Amino acid sequence: MKIDDYVLDVLMRDLAGHDHAPSAYLLYLHLWSKTVGRRVKTARLSHQAIAYATGLSKSAVQVGIRRLLRRDLVRIHRASATAVPEYRIVRPWLNR
Repeated sequence: MKIDDYVLDVLMRDLAGHDHAPSAYLLYLHLWSKTVGRRVKTARLSHQAIAYATGLSKSAVQVGIRRLLRRDLVRIHRASATAVPEYRIVRPWLNR
């Protein structure tokens, strides 16, 4: 599946340049590949698994995920407080 032009043309500049958070952009791309890229709605991934896959530290993953949540670019569901998070990519630019 092709990545939306918005992700490459606007979101990259916004997250990496304006927010100074290239790790958040990298996380968004990784979560995109695990969900939208595979034509599934959600992906259950631990912070450690994301860190390993992206080359980021676990703490950088946690900070990046918080930024994506604040920007309403990802939604997280947990079956319990200690369950592995299930991520859903949000694409607000499609609803304009």
